[in-house]
Amino acid sequence: MSDFRRVTDQITVSPQISEADLDEAVRQGFKLVINNRPDGEDPGQPTSAETEAAARQRGLEYAFIPVRGGPTPDQVEAERKLLESATGPVLAYCRSGTRSIITWSLGQAQAGARNRDELVGLGRQAGYDLSSVLPG
Repeated sequence: MSDFRRVTDQITVSPQISEADLDEAVRQGFKLVINNRPDGEDPGQPTSAETEAAARQRGLEYAFIPVRGGPTPDQVEAERKLLESATGPVLAYCRSGTRSIITWSLGQAQAGARNRDELVGLGRQAGYDLSSVLPG
């Protein structure tokens, strides 16, 4: 069952997705799926290669930016660039969605696209607390 959490018109985050979630992503008009979850975190978790094949089979673009702990500056920048070049809405996921929204929000803050208060508010609306992650 999909637990897509819309943050903005451009970005939605989610806990771990399944093939049924990819079908729903297509139905909702997503164009790109970003996997922020490293392979092998949990037994039975689909690998990035499996998810990529299923996404591409459905006509979705796919990117793998595995975040362990907090995102690195390179990961933040890579995700920001993917979002800038995306041809439509993006679905980013990890185990709970937290690493995905943190990676996105840090990119927004560093690019000056959104201020801290706006990002914390968007996070709160999506069910995530970004107050301790974003620089004050």
